[in-house]
Amino acid sequence: MDRSSHPRRSRRLVPVVAVAAAAALTLAGCSSSSGGKKSEEGGANASAGKANTPRMTVALVTHQAPGDTFWDTVRKGAEAAAAKDNIKLIYSADPNAGNQATLVQNAIDQKVDGIAVTLAKPDAMKSVVGKAEQAGIPVVGLNSGLSAWKKLNMLEFFGQDESVAGEAFGKKLNEVGAKHVLCVMQEQGNVGLTQRCDGVAKTFNGKTTPDNVNGTDMPSVKSTITAKLKQDPSIDYVVTLGAPFALTAVQSVSDAGSKAKVATFDLNKQLIKAIQDGSIQFAVDQQPYLQGYLAVDGLWLYKNNGNYSGGGEQPVLTGPAFVDKSNVDKIAEFAAKGTR
Repeated sequence: MDRSSHPRRSRRLVPVVAVAAAAALTLAGCSSSSGGKKSEEGGANASAGKANTPRMTVALVTHQAPGDTFWDTVRKGAEAAAAKDNIKLIYSADPNAGNQATLVQNAIDQKVDGIAVTLAKPDAMKSVVGKAEQAGIPVVGLNSGLSAWKKLNMLEFFGQDESVAGEAFGKKLNEVGAKHVLCVMQEQGNVGLTQRCDGVAKTFNGKTTPDNVNGTDMPSVKSTITAKLKQDPSIDYVVTLGAPFALTAVQSVSDAGSKAKVATFDLNKQLIKAIQDGSIQFAVDQQPYLQGYLAVDGLWLYKNNGNYSGGGEQPVLTGPAFVDKSNVDKIAEFAAKGTR
């Protein structure tokens, strides 16, 4: 892909993409399941608002783990963009980096028109992303890999700066008076998760204790956090890096007889209810619906008039934003529609 042959867009045009994403909230997205190794198609039967452009095929390949509902929202955003843009969307996922790379290779072999991929483990994806470029297939990044997308010569990136999010989280912990934080990482080697905990430690004035758990085994996550809280009663906040783990951490706090509070990165419908009832204090929202929508729509824009969101030089940031008691009811309205 010769990127020099296309004019780069001014950053001033980024809001145009965001407005398009907002408009897509009115579209009916296709239902979403948790994904898996097998590729699945979405958005193929939608007709309302469909773009008057040639049909194209886009592969969305993520590192979703089975049962992680965060990715349902990413996928729903992607499906809304696909429905609007006359795109056949092929979704596949695997938390194992080698398997995820194989899924990208499968998309290349299918000669898709564009690929959107997460970069939780960039080194494992470097070779196959290069193969896509050699095949003339544009590739954009989303969700994870902000520090690596340019190195991999990808077209665009849509997501959150995890270091910035972590630093904002640390400052929030200072504001609420936390003293000792347990930062629970559910996947070793995931660069985004590491950046989150490192960011927290950078700005938090108290003590930060990182703790690795096996995110694919929730009973183990629960017992590990419980044991840590029993071992060290000085821990007054449990910080998790995903909504399902926050809900489990609430159970761990109860089992341990701890007075620790729970806060987290990322949302789902159950977590919003937990903020409303006070069992979870706050969450950082990176707007996964927007990440999926913009990644697919960005590939459509590139194919149809050579546009690069952010000028092709800067990422399009979708977060961070805090959700707490002060604004959770409004966010709940969007979550009921599946867009937050």
